[in-house]
Amino acid sequence: MNEYTPIEIVEKLDNYIIGQKKAKRSVAVALRNRYRRNKLNDEFKEEVKPKNIIMEGPTGVGKTEIARRLARLVNAPFVKVEATKFTEVGYVGRDVESMVRDLVETSIRLVKNEKISEVYNKAEELAEKRILKILINGPEKKKEKNQNPFEAFFGSTNNEEDNDVDRKDDIGDRKTIKNKLKNKELEDKYVEILVEETHSQPIGMMGAMGMDDMNMNDIFSGILPKKKKNRKVTIKEARKILANEEAQKMIDIDDINSIAIEKAENSGIIFIDEIDKIAARNGSGPDVSREGVQRDILPIIEGSTVMSKYGPIKTDHILFIAAGAFHVSKVTDLIPEIQGRFPIRVKLDNLTQDNFKEILTKPQNALIKQYKHLLKTEGVDLIFTDDGISEIAKIAFLVNDQTENIGARRLYTILEELLEEISFDASLYEGKEFTIDRKYVNEKLKHDIEQIDLSKYIL
Repeated sequence: MNEYTPIEIVEKLDNYIIGQKKAKRSVAVALRNRYRRNKLNDEFKEEVKPKNIIMEGPTGVGKTEIARRLARLVNAPFVKVEATKFTEVGYVGRDVESMVRDLVETSIRLVKNEKISEVYNKAEELAEKRILKILINGPEKKKEKNQNPFEAFFGSTNNEEDNDVDRKDDIGDRKTIKNKLKNKELEDKYVEILVEETHSQPIGMMGAMGMDDMNMNDIFSGILPKKKKNRKVTIKEARKILANEEAQKMIDIDDINSIAIEKAENSGIIFIDEIDKIAARNGSGPDVSREGVQRDILPIIEGSTVMSKYGPIKTDHILFIAAGAFHVSKVTDLIPEIQGRFPIRVKLDNLTQDNFKEILTKPQNALIKQYKHLLKTEGVDLIFTDDGISEIAKIAFLVNDQTENIGARRLYTILEELLEEISFDASLYEGKEFTIDRKYVNEKLKHDIEQIDLSKYIL
């Protein structure tokens, strides 16, 4: 785990999220406590539980982004789930334990990518050797022992015809070919490679004890040999396909699963959004079901064991961050047991006009930077003046204040409308420069400004 101090964590988050200092400090301390826990002896380590956080604030103020950036900062497994998608046990729908299984799947992808990156250079060398062999000896042939048993009944789907595949005679002798391959002079040449078939439409099957995410491919993958087929691709594409295939052979899946489970259990973060939507406000009607979902979530947050196809997963040390707008309900409408499992409560602030201006310019992925780079690809230069940026921020703030408050997402709406004409006709404007100043903003958003003024007088 990266040894970031809380101060450093907040500084990193400041690169992407404007304001919300209190929320950033809370998640920074929660993350640092994980590092501190890892320094303890094994006996005491088990006793230290994560301090879960509940964030309260309107949409678009940075709740999800804070949690997502936090996880990315330390390369921790992260999943975002919506509380409203779950149903109480006994009803048709997703059970709450699926959030833990989703976390494990994310963790496995993370660890697998890490392991593949470690061996990828070697895999690329092996892929190049295979391509060299194909160019000299011709396409790879399927071995009889690897033949899928179903082919005995349905026949092979492999097309053995030679369709304009480049051969040794066309590009030189072995030494010449080897040098050309190394210098990437043959990238557009075609070769025929033998690759494993992938099944994009697995046959689902129902299961129990956490096996609802199993499919027929998982069950038979260890019994039936992999079915292979020939593909005609460019050498550039063949490098990627064969390098990935070679890398897969060099990693230990069982080892990856073991590391991934440990990583999910001790470093995983589950973000439960819309938790205010399952807060019960009375004792009858649909609220009974909402309370049932809360009671199903409770043991997972408290610490329990969830079964998955990779084995049992303990949730005792997973960090849970819950969030909601709480416009209608209040945090105190959640059942007391749930409230007790979220000891840290943070109220996020509404965004000010100055916040909007900062969001447009300061973050590494600032919206204005995004639009500049996008249109630059078509030779169009955008120049945003300071008064133009201020006017965009002012309009966003006023629209949120007088209509529906959707936070920073309002900027997406306004910028799309502001730059619609330029974006649509960008191919006609190659080499041109557009200055987005206050006058330009007011002209393009005249209708929105008029609506703001009128809305004061509409009941």
